[in-house]
Parts: sequence; C-alpha cells; structure tokens
Amino acid sequence: MRKADRREPRIGARTAVALVFGSSAAVLVVEIVSLRLLAPYLGLTLETSTLVIGLALAAIAGGAWLGGRWADERDGRALLGLLLVVSGAVVAATPFLVRGAGGIADGSLLILVAGASIIVPGALLSAVHPVVTALRLSTLEETGSVVGRLSGLGTAGAILGTVLTGFVLISRVPVTWIMVGLGVLLVLGGVVVEVGSRRALATTAAVVTVVGGLGAALAPSGCDVETTYHCAVVTTDAARPSERVLVLDNLRHSAVDLADPTALEFAYVKALAAATESQLPAGAVRAHHLGGGGLTLPRFLAAERPGTVSTVSEIDPGVVAVDEERLGLRTGPDLRVRVEDARVGLRAVGSGSLDLVVGDAFGGVSVPWHLTTREAMTDVRRTLRDDGLYAANLIDHQPLAFARAEVRTLGTVFEHLALAATPGATRGEGGGNLVVLASDAPLDVAAWRAAIAARDLDWAVIDGAALDAWVGDSPVLTDDHAPVDQLLTPYAPTVGAPAAG
Repeated sequence: MRKADRREPRIGARTAVALVFGSSAAVLVVEIVSLRLLAPYLGLTLETSTLVIGLALAAIAGGAWLGGRWADERDGRALLGLLLVVSGAVVAATPFLVRGAGGIADGSLLILVAGASIIVPGALLSAVHPVVTALRLSTLEETGSVVGRLSGLGTAGAILGTVLTGFVLISRVPVTWIMVGLGVLLVLGGVVVEVGSRRALATTAAVVTVVGGLGAALAPSGCDVETTYHCAVVTTDAARPSERVLVLDNLRHSAVDLADPTALEFAYVKALAAATESQLPAGAVRAHHLGGGGLTLPRFLAAERPGTVSTVSEIDPGVVAVDEERLGLRTGPDLRVRVEDARVGLRAVGSGSLDLVVGDAFGGVSVPWHLTTREAMTDVRRTLRDDGLYAANLIDHQPLAFARAEVRTLGTVFEHLALAATPGATRGEGGGNLVVLASDAPLDVAAWRAAIAARDLDWAVIDGAALDAWVGDSPVLTDDHAPVDQLLTPYAPTVGAPAAG
C-alpha cells in the first residue's frame, strides 16, 4: 500500500484501546474463576489447573487465528459487536451450566460443559484483538506500531484481569456474580459497538443475557458460603443434633460436636487423638496445626488438656468465618487462628518451642505439595522440642504412591516413624485416610495401638522393618521435585460425591 493509498482508521483509538484491553482482561477473569467453579467437582489439583490453563491457551490461540481470518473477510465493526454479545451470553450462563453438569454423576459431561464455557468466550474475546488491529490500520507503513501498541495493551489488560480477580474479586464477590457481572458488561459493550441491521440482535441478546444471568445468579449454588478457596457447606444430622459437619468442595473435612468437643466422629481424628494420648506427657501442651478446617483437634486438646496453647495456620478466611458463625468457634489466648499459608506460618514459630505439630491441610484430597517436602518437614522438626511429635493426616488410594513417598520423606528428617491405617492400607491394598507419626524420640507404638483400639477403631499400626517394607523404594519429595498430584493420579473421584472423612 503506497502513501497515497492511506485511509482513515475505521475505529477510534480510544475505542480500540478499550476493546483490546477489556477483552484481554475478560479472558483471564474467565480462566481464573473457572478454576473456582470446577474445584467442588474435580478438586483443586494440578490436573484441574492444567486443564483450565490449557483450554484457555487453546482458546486464545484459536481465537487469534479465527479473528485474523474474519477481519479479512467480514465487516469488522459489525463483527466486534457479535463477538462481545455471544461471549457475554456464554460467560453469564457459565455458573448455571457448570453447576448443572456437576450435579450429574457422569464427569465427562462436566468436562465437556466446562471446556465449552472456557473455549467459546475465550476464543471469541481473543478474536477481538486482530479485528480491532485490522480496523485501526490505515497504511502498511504503520503496521508495526499499531500491532505492537495493541499487543502491549492486550497484555496489560490480561495482567489487570489476573491481579484484579486473584487479589480483589474472588475474596469479595461470589464467583457467580463475577461471571454474571462480566457477562452483562460484555453484552452491553457489544450493544455499544453494534451497528446497522445487527442492532436488534444485540438488544435481544442483551435482554436474554441479563435475564438468564440473573437466573443463574439466583439459582442455588449448593454452597452455604463461597469462600476464597472453597464452596463451604455445614450439614447436620437429626440423630446427633449437636454435631455439625463442615463440607468443603463436596469433601467432608471436619465433624464438630458443639456440646462435647471430645466426641470425635472421623476415624483419622480418632487416630490423631489416640496419638496425643499415647505419645505426649500428661498435662497441657503447646501445639501448632497446619490447616484448620473445623478445628476439631484443637478443640479436643483444649478440653482434654486444660491450659493447652494451640495456634492454627488456616489459609482461607472464609473457613474461619464459617467456624465462628456456624461451628461455635471461640478463639482466645489458648487458641489462636492465623489466616496464612501454613508453610509461611511455620517461619514465625520459634525453634524448639512446640510439643506437637499436626499436619491436616488439604486442597481437595491432596496435601498441598509444599507441605510435603523434606525442606518443609525440616522446618517442622526445627519447631519441635527434642521429644516433640509430628502427626499428619494423609489421603491416598491404591497403589498408595503418595503416602509411601511422604513416609519416605519423613524418614530422611526424623529418627522414628509409625503409620496407622485400615488393615488393608497397611498391606498396600485400598486406601483412604492414613495417619503418620514422626519424632526424634522413640515412639510408643504399642501404646498408640492400644489407644486406637480403645476408641473402637479397626486400624492397624506398623513401624520399623514392616514400615520400611511398606515404603519400599518410594521417592523423597523435595522443593525441587514433589509431584504430589501425579502420585495421587490413580485416584479418580466420582463427580459430585463427598468423600468420607
């Protein structure tokens, strides 16, 4: 194109900036919020994150390619309105579609719906960039500056969408309203740029989106509270009116008896309680808990050992709020809950200051990988007195690759180990909850076995050569290599079904 062929851009500079910046931001909002929508059904695992990120990247790539072709073949201004309207309609409907599919046992339908909910708006919004670029070009001599400027603005929008969602929106706004609000904004943006014969289509789509989006927002989400990290539900049982069960993302995490904190329901909590009874001296102790949930064990220790001081690292402030509002939690000098990452919180614990550290933090069925490594366990040991005890709850399923690796890792840090689980799991069959003890002081395994039996718990306890054989040649988990989710891969949860605690 010669200078004489120069023409005026077919879209204003400010409009171009708003469209490219806003559409790029919207793609990242959809990506991050999709992780929250899927977590109750697929778990918050590396595989779920990889799936969502991969789908979003595929949508961005496909949308950029299609947008370039469409920009050459069609009226760009009319096309922009349609891209925004359709993507907005899908975004606003996403919470309703995902939760509807999640309530069906067939997980393949959920994957299909989730994929479409990410790919369709992601591709359409990503197509906005090349269409706007084509509309802004007035001569080939300015191609580099136009493309570079709009690419930079698109990246800045993606950064803003990421930061705004992660640091502001999810902590303050239910994910349903984030998606509905974004969808409505996109449709309204489409109405603004829509021209000519398509104006009626845009107006109709806007009405449908607003009405449908409001319906999705008002439809039951299945959550009592949508916290920063979880869909939280508190259930009751008519047979035990004082008991409350905390369900996070369809997994039963904690059972609390409001009338009697020493009444324990879940098998793994009974095993942990038996460990404290059999391995720690009588009287008050100083304890630190990695993960809070319903704070069943801290309450038990406070009731059984008056004067015990427990600190708890719980990353989700919403869970703490549910504990206080629905589970009767009362904090004070003897029970302090800190909203923080558990590993970061360990750094604030004084060396040699604790009698007990309890590991009971989970994202879905997986212990967060950075709490499983040799380096993390070295920091746990630093906080314990010479005869202090580390007690951890693990979840794994056949072939128990993660649990074996975690016990092997603990063996590189502590002198003495013991493991309690169902008899099948101690033989390497089946799975479920497993409780491992670690200490530099000798463990009274016989006393732990007796304390477990006294709680009518049909679990076996192994240590020494039997435990070494059970662990085998499992890898040691380190900060450099801790494939926790991959080790857990053989476990395929049934979509929508709660796991037993």
